[in-house]
Amino acid sequence: MRPSLLLGVLVACLGIGVAPATAAPRPPNVVFILADDLGYGDLGCYGQKIIRTPHLDRLAAEGMRFTQHYSGNAVCAPSRCVLMTGRHPGHAFIRDNRQFKPGEEGQFPIPADSVTLAKLFQQRGYATGGFGKWGLGGPGTTGEPLKQGFTRWYGYNCQAVAHNFYPTYLWDNDKQVPLNNPKFPAHDKFRDGEDPQDAKSYARFAGKEYAADLIAEQARAFIRANKDRPFFCYVPTTVPHLALQVPDDSLGEYVGKFPDPPYAGGRGYLPHFKPRAAYAAMITRMDKEIGATMKLVADLGLDEHTIWVFTSDNGPLHGRHEGLAGTDAIFFNSSGGLRDGKGTLFEGGFRVPGIVRWKGKITPGQTSDRVTGFEDWVPTLMELTGASGAAPKDSDGISFAPTLLGQRQPERAFLYREFPGYGGQQCVRMGDWKALGQNLKPAPGAKKAPAPTLQLFNLREDRAETTDVAAQHPDMVAKLTDLMRAQHTPSAEFPFPVLDQR
Repeated sequence: MRPSLLLGVLVACLGIGVAPATAAPRPPNVVFILADDLGYGDLGCYGQKIIRTPHLDRLAAEGMRFTQHYSGNAVCAPSRCVLMTGRHPGHAFIRDNRQFKPGEEGQFPIPADSVTLAKLFQQRGYATGGFGKWGLGGPGTTGEPLKQGFTRWYGYNCQAVAHNFYPTYLWDNDKQVPLNNPKFPAHDKFRDGEDPQDAKSYARFAGKEYAADLIAEQARAFIRANKDRPFFCYVPTTVPHLALQVPDDSLGEYVGKFPDPPYAGGRGYLPHFKPRAAYAAMITRMDKEIGATMKLVADLGLDEHTIWVFTSDNGPLHGRHEGLAGTDAIFFNSSGGLRDGKGTLFEGGFRVPGIVRWKGKITPGQTSDRVTGFEDWVPTLMELTGASGAAPKDSDGISFAPTLLGQRQPERAFLYREFPGYGGQQCVRMGDWKALGQNLKPAPGAKKAPAPTLQLFNLREDRAETTDVAAQHPDMVAKLTDLMRAQHTPSAEFPFPVLDQR
């Protein structure tokens, strides 16, 4: 009997399964964690001295840390649109924060035919789950997460509802799930007779079910349920966005550690008796939840089959204003020495932490100065998961998978941002040079708008953007101005008259 025939008989008789020689290996899972208003300097691995983030520091130590990673924009919704679609703000559909309809839940929706990161994973057979804050289309619109590639969603849909960590409900797929929390607005103020110097006056700004904890638990349940297939677990947490709210067991870790006068409210968002301790505790509690998820993945035997990503949707709230709305970016150095914060296209507004870990694939302890942005995640994750051709042809992103895997890459040609909010801004970075235009779209009804400005900075020599050198380099100004003009396409939904008319 021929050897091959004998093998066939033995297999048939003994019931031995032989895997096909051409069976493709399981593609890696992706856990993508997106913080909310977390500054460049809010993590220990980026220089933070007060707030403890041991698990995120471990991710960085066991992977690659990017020092020049840029969010999609300077505020939430347009930044997340860049992340999900791979199109920079001059081409993306959502270009500013906007409620879809006044008085209704949810932000302006992305179109039904949007090609999102979740859809790309779903088309490849991944389980796709989102846990946290969406912000790209309210319930019943074309933009809701279950219509944009997610088969599982738990958390907030609307950015405004997400201002309260003790909401009365969260979304479980397309159903509202009630929570055991009292109803109070996320911008509530003290009532007559309540004493801001008395800790008891702050008790009514809390509840029994902390949304961030519930969301983290659901993310881990999703991982357990899909451990035997590739999954994309997107965790856009609401931490550390206002309001300042955190359970007492976490708050106690920081109370008494530094001067911490009460924030009595009145400047937006809820009052807090120990605002600095609350901000630090929110971040450390988020870090602990990330550590619990890391442990789960390891316990399931998936550590070497899982890509971890951590970043933030924009910079810290009002990095140049101490104590505004309760946060204190100056005290914590949340911008890490960069200029300003959320809402601006100075570096502190959109240069954010960027950490990637893939055990066995990415060399531990690496730091990269490559300029990368949110538009790059679509092609990068597609390439890392074995589908480099799946990224849309109209994507503005550049895969930095070669950098992650230790290969050399050409320097990025440029990185472009525009933002019609906060007075109207536009910038482009090319190498070490950055041109920044401001006061390009005055607020409606403004009696006297500030004159438009255009500044030029050399970021290698002037990381904090203290010195405008436009007058000394007119040729570079002209070159970058032409580039900015070329990268903007008009949007009927988000008009930007100065740029649209160029």
